[in-house]
Amino acid sequence: MSLALGSVADDYTGASDLANTLTKGGLRTVQTIGIPADDLDLAGIDAVVVALKTRSIPVGEAVSRSRAAEAWLRGRGAAHVLFKICSTFDSTDAGNIGPVMDALRGEAGEAIALVTPAFPETGRTVYQGNLFVGAVPLNESPLKDHPLNPMRDANLVRVLARQSASPVGLVDFATVVRGHEAVAKRLDALAAEGVGAAIADAVTEADLETLGRAALAHRVSVGASGLGLGLARALVAAGRACAPDSAADVGAPVGGLAACLAGSCSQATLGQIAAAEAVMPVRRLDPERVLAGDAEIEAALAWAGERVGTGPILIASSAEPETVRTLQARYGGDRVGHALEDALARIAEGLNARGVRRLVVAGGETSGAVVDRLGLRAFQLGPEIAAGVPVLRTLGQGDPMLLALKSGNFGGRDFFARALDLML
Repeated sequence: MSLALGSVADDYTGASDLANTLTKGGLRTVQTIGIPADDLDLAGIDAVVVALKTRSIPVGEAVSRSRAAEAWLRGRGAAHVLFKICSTFDSTDAGNIGPVMDALRGEAGEAIALVTPAFPETGRTVYQGNLFVGAVPLNESPLKDHPLNPMRDANLVRVLARQSASPVGLVDFATVVRGHEAVAKRLDALAAEGVGAAIADAVTEADLETLGRAALAHRVSVGASGLGLGLARALVAAGRACAPDSAADVGAPVGGLAACLAGSCSQATLGQIAAAEAVMPVRRLDPERVLAGDAEIEAALAWAGERVGTGPILIASSAEPETVRTLQARYGGDRVGHALEDALARIAEGLNARGVRRLVVAGGETSGAVVDRLGLRAFQLGPEIAAGVPVLRTLGQGDPMLLALKSGNFGGRDFFARALDLML
């Protein structure tokens, strides 16, 4: 059976977000961690989201891994591949969005790719090529201070043009509201001018449906989960996928112990940690001690071992942006980030060895480090915890686990407690 849709995602939480969106949109979806084994059972599956960790790695590696994932998906019949990026367009002027997009567009033999990170459900909209977070441009929002990929320019035409080898154009709102045929004509006109990518405006879900229909006429597109929603609805409407009869279900209860880990420094995650302190024990890692050696990891696991048997616990490396900047200035941004991610991944491994089978992780880079450390390869999608964050059940290996992998900015203040309520 050929896939109706394939996706190459540039981080693990973003992949979960997209897989959740595709499932809600009517596609039977599996998320994999990395390129799956050739014997992965895809019977009855409409879409596969291949989760990579390529957002902040060297450009050449990001391109190579993305091309390999795209080739695997094409080999399973995917006529359209979505390169899934963050709804805040996380990247630097060197990439990696532009170079990966150029490579996938070249592999697909396409003259132009439609690009939009819009996802109105989560407050991300694009107007006249500018990305808004709620009512303010991206560069005026708290998200401008991402520790790895700070975004200081809201104009995505300019941002992508600094990364791509081809000129970048705009499909403006006035064109989008005229429907998918008008969008298709605009894409054709831009391609004839030698433009290789077009940022598309989108303010409502109806706009995403329009863009999804237009994008399906091509073999590749680039966007956040909002574009995935448009693609899913277009596929179902065209009869190329059959909406499931029942809601997502992760099957029999897993049980076991439960824990939460937080590595994001977003304001949303910091508020969620503060709220969790009222309902579960919370330990905050000392970054200086993490950088000094293994003692802080061992102390955190000893602390957890005394408490996790009686209820969920939370261990966090998250800190206020000013604290993070001070540490980065003192030790170097890469060293600090990798050390904290590795510490939480090793703690996750230790917790799993102590019987933790239900795990909530906040932060995209942290989630990637944890999943890699645990050697998890594929997930079945379960119920939605918050917009863009589903319950995940491991597939095809050992004792099953339930996980929630969330981008730092997602979820309400009670996210950790709500996630655990749905992970039985």
